[in-house]
Amino acid sequence: MCPMPQKLVGKQRREQLIHWLEASQVPLTGTELAGRANVSRQVIVQDISLLKAQDHPIIATSNGYLYMKQEQPSSLCRRIIACKHEPQATREELYTIVDYGAAVEDVIIEHPIYGDLKASLMIHHRADVDQFVTKVEEAQAAYLLELTDGIHNHTITAQDESQLDQVCQALKAKGYLVE
Repeated sequence: MCPMPQKLVGKQRREQLIHWLEASQVPLTGTELAGRANVSRQVIVQDISLLKAQDHPIIATSNGYLYMKQEQPSSLCRRIIACKHEPQATREELYTIVDYGAAVEDVIIEHPIYGDLKASLMIHHRADVDQFVTKVEEAQAAYLLELTDGIHNHTITAQDESQLDQVCQALKAKGYLVE
């Protein structure tokens, strides 16, 4: 029988959360962090909010929390693209982007009341796309694009500009790119 992990408290727990997040190359879910710290998921959500308020670069993605490490200047090329499509085309749109070797950092909409709303996606492969779409479906959640009649932006990254050009050409051919 495995012993229960020691319950971490307050500042010690938040320091350990930072350590776990910094050490991880993949997102860590609130449930996973709660298990490690022997606390509820809600305690982790509160701790993450406190850490963000202290300017720790933690982002919440659809796959869990990531600590955005201070990187050397990136050699990746970055572009913000405007897209429009129906919700059911989301999987195909994201597949199109990752199939050309690009990654989808986020989705951004311009809400009439709140202004820009941005959600981190960090999608790099078809498996990431499938996981994201499945989570949306299982939660019966709405895609952000549903708030703006399908119009949304993505920040995409790739190794070079030609990959980004190919993504844009493919999205345009499918009628998803707004120009």
